[in-house]
Amino acid sequence: MRIIAGSCSIENYDQAISLAGKLKALGVSEIRAMLFKPRTDPSSFQGIGYDGIEILKELKNMGFKIVSEVMNADHIEKLYDYVDSMQVGARNMQNFDLLRELGRTDKNIILKRGFASYIEEWIKASEYITRAGNENVTLCERGIRSFDNITRNVLDIGAIIYLKEMTDFEVLADPSHSMGRRDLVPGAAKAAMAAGADGLIIEVHENPEEALTDKDQALYIKTFEKLLKDLNGKYNL
Repeated sequence: MRIIAGSCSIENYDQAISLAGKLKALGVSEIRAMLFKPRTDPSSFQGIGYDGIEILKELKNMGFKIVSEVMNADHIEKLYDYVDSMQVGARNMQNFDLLRELGRTDKNIILKRGFASYIEEWIKASEYITRAGNENVTLCERGIRSFDNITRNVLDIGAIIYLKEMTDFEVLADPSHSMGRRDLVPGAAKAAMAAGADGLIIEVHENPEEALTDKDQALYIKTFEKLLKDLNGKYNL
């Protein structure tokens, strides 16, 4: 089972390294390390940008595999040596030029589903990567929009089941962005694993109330630790 954990975005050196130490102690080997954060509100925190490359180096020195989001060819080039997986966020699922560029790399590409995209559109988007030469593609179900606003999005369990039955993709679930509420994240994580997901992307923060992005959905360390214990044994953590 693949677990990718970390804060929504890297905020500064001390925050990133302190959290990484806590995650490492829990056995996490793959960390969210986002330097760029596409946001709906242009006045909100957009990430620390290339200033965070030194932090990525330090995380690598700590033994982590690095997952970071890219939004253009420049990001791909400048982050290439420091990341193990490049994430394509929901807003860029159909950024075909970006997908083709990623297809020319040898990195694992985590392609998140657009929040209003059909499963077939998502699969077709992945083919822009594979047809360019990179077969190392992971699909991540991160929730889709609905008419309800109790949760941030709706975790599409059916999509996970379908993809595992009908395709050869590794499939991850992102219960954090699906729920948008930390109290609902553990249940959504367990539901995704029961549906057959290969792993999870989970937001964790030492002080969620102070997080610069997505503070309502980030798990406390203790909550994340309990979730790992609940999953351990069932899904071979």
